[in-house]
Amino acid sequence: MTSVTVRVPAKVNLQLGVGPLRDDGYHDLVNVFHAVSLFDEVTAAPAGRLQVMVEGESIEGVPTDGDNLAAKAARLLAERIGVRPSVALRIRKSIPVAGGMAGGSADAAAALVACNELWQAGFRREDLMELAAILGSDVPFALLGGTAVGVGRGERLTSALVRGRFHWVIAYADGGLSTPAVYAECDRIRGANEERVAWPRASDDLMAALASGDAHALGGVLSNDLQPAALALRPSLRRTLTAGRDFGALGAMVSGSGPTCAFLAESEADALDLAVALSEVDVVRSIAQVYGPVHGATITESH
Repeated sequence: MTSVTVRVPAKVNLQLGVGPLRDDGYHDLVNVFHAVSLFDEVTAAPAGRLQVMVEGESIEGVPTDGDNLAAKAARLLAERIGVRPSVALRIRKSIPVAGGMAGGSADAAAALVACNELWQAGFRREDLMELAAILGSDVPFALLGGTAVGVGRGERLTSALVRGRFHWVIAYADGGLSTPAVYAECDRIRGANEERVAWPRASDDLMAALASGDAHALGGVLSNDLQPAALALRPSLRRTLTAGRDFGALGAMVSGSGPTCAFLAESEADALDLAVALSEVDVVRSIAQVYGPVHGATITESH
């Protein structure tokens, strides 16, 4: 083969429940992932050595060396099958960088699928899921797609029953937020408030709203335990969330560790109206109108 191209979606977290800090520095999570129609593309082609090229808007800070998560994915798969990671990875980014939508994890998942096909490794999706969990907590879901409940660090997944399609407006902020910094701020806030942190569990109301396809019900039960920390680090996000609610969003939240905000609309037409309204006020850098759930990492072209 001369090249393989894989398309991979962004995610929003419909529920992000963060448990107490563990001895290993992680938190136990309940993470209801939802893949949306905002995609990166990763193309893998033979090369003399491992190379990473990144294209797209606002890609400052994306590594193009061995620190790139897609490069780590290629090296891990190559190690498992006993070959050199001699591949050029071209990443075309639409998912915001450091935006709480798992763009780096998505690229890693796409690299696993692309290199598996390019090298004819023959790994099943279940095999790739095991490698994905080694790479990071969000990588397995980028392979799976759809809507799923993640536990542990978020990497142990169970697909969720979803009826119909949900429509979203994604609002991008200037700059990014460091995920470790947001978790650290979450721990700081909880410690300062002397909160007793319960072990998280998936919301029954959320799962019922997904199963019924009820956007109004879903909008009322969206939750993110990292949102107070993201707002503390980036107070301007409060204005963004307030604007979205004022313009009729059924639900509004910071996506993951932020600073991207996600707004749920009742229909595609309502999402368009909301996107237009938000684009006309000075609270966001740019807007995307998307829907979910969508499939995970998928081969779109191979030669």
